[in-house]
Amino acid sequence: MDAFTGFPLTGLDFYEDLEADNSKAFWNAHKHVYDEAVRAPMVALTAELAAEFGQAKIFRPYRDVRFSADKLPYKTHQGAVAGVAPGVGWYVQIGAAGLFIAGGCFRPSTAALAVLRATIDDDVRGPELEKILASTSAAGFALGDDKLKTKPRGYPADHPRIDLLRYKSLTVHRDFGAPDWLPTPAAAKEIRRAWNELRPLVEWFAAVLEGVD
Repeated sequence: MDAFTGFPLTGLDFYEDLEADNSKAFWNAHKHVYDEAVRAPMVALTAELAAEFGQAKIFRPYRDVRFSADKLPYKTHQGAVAGVAPGVGWYVQIGAAGLFIAGGCFRPSTAALAVLRATIDDDVRGPELEKILASTSAAGFALGDDKLKTKPRGYPADHPRIDLLRYKSLTVHRDFGAPDWLPTPAAAKEIRRAWNELRPLVEWFAAVLEGVD
């Protein structure tokens, strides 16, 4: 396997063009660009990070359009996730806008969400999560917006952590764009640094949801 040398900017250009022409004809004519400037670097990156974060899953470039009104066949980004529990882990994505990094708990099962909310409700574990999220915010990460518009059933509207209890997914993310280091080997160091900034959050979720399907 080739060593990771960065994400070439031609990969970003590829996705910009794909956004304009999301067709099989365009894909077939430019798949070599995807293979060389997107998929190969992602495979090399995840291999380099595997010893520290675990083996990552690299997502397919094809959209599942069976139950979607949007029939465009191809995803306009390439993502990979290093999971430590169902729905819990680190995420990296490359697309036309550049590099996107996220982590946390994504779409937990009904049982896992109930456990998560009970833990947030706890007066010891709940403030632990608040402190961790404050740290990720200071590092430049923002909370996602996948949450209920109203309070979850069984919790008072004036709960001190009612906003956190409303979340259906609890992830943080950061858009890095296309910094000078993105097409260089230094990108692995920067992505590793960002994932390590999210480690306390990922490990908190993993500990809370251990053994929950």
